[in-house]
Amino acid sequence: MKYLKIENNKGYYRLDATLENWTDLDQINKDHLLSLLKFAFTVEFEMDEYKDELLQNPAHNIIYKNIWGKFNDFLTNKTRFLDSVEATYKTAIEKYNLQPQ
Repeated sequence: MKYLKIENNKGYYRLDATLENWTDLDQINKDHLLSLLKFAFTVEFEMDEYKDELLQNPAHNIIYKNIWGKFNDFLTNKTRFLDSVEATYKTAIEKYNLQPQ
């Protein structure tokens, strides 16, 4: 499902995959970013590739470029990130028997 898109020279995002309710990228806040990160972590997360020439709005260009770069890195390295987290906390999980039931 696509959560970030470029359309009509502006960037947009959405927080609800069931609705076509897109919000201008310059309205994004910390909570919205955390929600998008949660989607990127748990579901199929798609976004339009960043292309400078497609974003004529300067604010949208800067915001989209940075968000796209960070999310692209996260999605590319998601498996490695999960393995690293598991290895870091493996001892504590085994010690305290925190395996999910």
